[in-house]
Amino acid sequence: MQIEMWSDIICPICGMTQLRLRNAVAEFEHADEVEIIHRSFQVHPGMAPEGITQTQLSLNAGMTRKQMNSILRPVEVAADEEGFGGYHAIDRTLGPTDLTHELLAYATDQGKHHEAWTAMFNAHFRTNRQLWTLEQLVGFAGEIGLDEDDAREVLVSRRYKRQVEQEQERGQRMGAHGTPFIVIDEKYAIGGGVDKATFVRAMRQVWDENHPALSMPFGEGDQCGPDGACAV
Repeated sequence: MQIEMWSDIICPICGMTQLRLRNAVAEFEHADEVEIIHRSFQVHPGMAPEGITQTQLSLNAGMTRKQMNSILRPVEVAADEEGFGGYHAIDRTLGPTDLTHELLAYATDQGKHHEAWTAMFNAHFRTNRQLWTLEQLVGFAGEIGLDEDDAREVLVSRRYKRQVEQEQERGQRMGAHGTPFIVIDEKYAIGGGVDKATFVRAMRQVWDENHPALSMPFGEGDQCGPDGACAV
């Protein structure tokens, strides 16, 4: 079973959901046959590189501080209940993530897909770390074991720009209007913010549909079990 999750690193619900999804998979009976793949989806293209605080972004969108808190404080609580530990959805600064996703694509090609995405979410939502300028991202690349000179060349050349754009375009064709957006086996879509039980139920339903049990309309007959006992 393949689960694809379209996210942006600065999306507050995404950081919580990626952890909740992993916890749901751990509870699933066939967890060892599930593969989670992160896909890129930029939610705030065109931001200034100096960034903007979540509070100011919310105010610019016409929200009050009370409305912002009523939406995002529960996200912080939910993330910490999943085991994040110190999730900050409000007290942080956001910025443009086009280069961020290009570094993540490069990390994937270097065999560090989950390590890079997890470390990026942790850095942003735990310590309000800003990871979108060239120098910020080159330093991060070195921290997760990537060659800094190679990472710099990748980002300067924009080698992965089109690949990242195509991931977002594919997500939009499948119905994504924002993040997180989750698709199981390219057929079943789940919106963001659902609880862990919903993820588990969805996986079980898809698994049962893809692995139907054989019916025995003419009866089971006599059988011998794996312990050597026979029922006649």
